[in-house]
Amino acid sequence: MSLVGKLVSEFEINAPAEKYYKMFKDQCFHIPNITSNHIKQVEVHEGDWDSHCHGSIKIWNYVMDGKVESFKERVEFDDEKLAVTLTGLEGDVFERYKAFKGTYQVVPKGASHSLAIHTLEYEKLDDSTPYPYKYLDLMNCLTKDIESHLK
Repeated sequence: MSLVGKLVSEFEINAPAEKYYKMFKDQCFHIPNITSNHIKQVEVHEGDWDSHCHGSIKIWNYVMDGKVESFKERVEFDDEKLAVTLTGLEGDVFERYKAFKGTYQVVPKGASHSLAIHTLEYEKLDDSTPYPYKYLDLMNCLTKDIESHLK
């Protein structure tokens, strides 16, 4: 059994691609207000909110299975593909996974519609580690909350 894997979800959202991408790139600090049931806090560990810098490090506090967990990540932006990649550095997820990286990408489908593509790449610690479906579900919920906010 392979310990390395990738999960992908795709669904249409009623939000312009540029506005959705801008939420991650320029307004990430608003996400806890938009999706407070899922994301409790986002704080900058290295870099700052204003520089939107590729490579900045943030710490996300989110709710998983009824408890608050944390995820420290390094962010990468791909303006051409409208993609944001969060590469895990430390946090609760590393109790079960050796490597963890999530990508939020949005593809324009007209003036007010887009295709959200979420990719979760991971490496399990061992064969008994569950597949990270619940983390992909969290990514989907976060996007749906952002979609509702942007309408």
